[in-house]
Amino acid sequence: MRSPSLLQMQVLCFVIAFPVLLNQVSAQLVPGTGMRLTKVGDDFEDEDWKWVPNGAKASREQDGAVRSPTGYSANRRWFESPKRGMPDVIRRVDTPPNGLPGSRGALLLQTLNSGIPGRPSYQMEQDDFIMSCSSRIGAISVARNPSCTVRVWLPPYEKWENRSGSHFGYRIDLKTTKTERKKRLFFTKSVKVPESYWPGFFIEFHSSHDPRFEQDEAVLLIRGNNGGHEVTGPKLAPGWWTLGMSVTGDGQVHYYARQGVDDLRPQDHLYSSFPYGYRAERFATHFFNSVNYNDGRTWSTPFIIDDPAIFVLR
Repeated sequence: MRSPSLLQMQVLCFVIAFPVLLNQVSAQLVPGTGMRLTKVGDDFEDEDWKWVPNGAKASREQDGAVRSPTGYSANRRWFESPKRGMPDVIRRVDTPPNGLPGSRGALLLQTLNSGIPGRPSYQMEQDDFIMSCSSRIGAISVARNPSCTVRVWLPPYEKWENRSGSHFGYRIDLKTTKTERKKRLFFTKSVKVPESYWPGFFIEFHSSHDPRFEQDEAVLLIRGNNGGHEVTGPKLAPGWWTLGMSVTGDGQVHYYARQGVDDLRPQDHLYSSFPYGYRAERFATHFFNSVNYNDGRTWSTPFIIDDPAIFVLR
């Protein structure tokens, strides 16, 4: 048997390395790359920006009640989640120091009654603040390589809710198709069904009053790996952070973060996965979670966001 030629060896090495190279390339779809979609997104520069609550918040997840009509922003770029309801405070504020150059307005998100209105659950719950995307421009095919970014301001630790656990979320709404086995009278049939899932980030706080931790600290959690479990990311100092996610044509999600407000770079890549084992087909929107201990007295940590945006590569 003849030994392989040099050319054959080079081809063999390329074939072996190609999946790794492909993964590295796809992981470098840096959020913010390509064209910014101006029909969605917000910069909060309008001094008349306001939120219209429209009565008691929804709590369909807990008790099946949507309590329509739901809340919305006057510019129609945001809406209340019919599943969990809206944060109790959604207010335009002056941009904190060291924000985006030229930015004069940002948005404060904070909540108190995160569950069923008037019924404290005495457990951790969350409210959602959702960008109008698919209702304005339609869901985006992953073939267009969608991505999203936001600047998030973390307050000094003394301003945080004194509780170890998740305090704030930044996630995306993805759509895919999965196969389910449906039983019929005498046989079982495979059926294609639509599926929504919500990968993204959670900001977790470790309180120095918790005996498990020596000092206050914040950690970025990534949700999640191929099984849907959270992956521990970097520690976060108070101040501004830029977060972003991208979805490549293979349905994979890529997570990025850097301190400050500058645009994301390839070296800010943290992790890539097929969350829950799904391959994304469409990108519907991105949204935020305000999380607290729902006892009717304890306010969530006040986070401020600025310049949330959605991009497509093509």
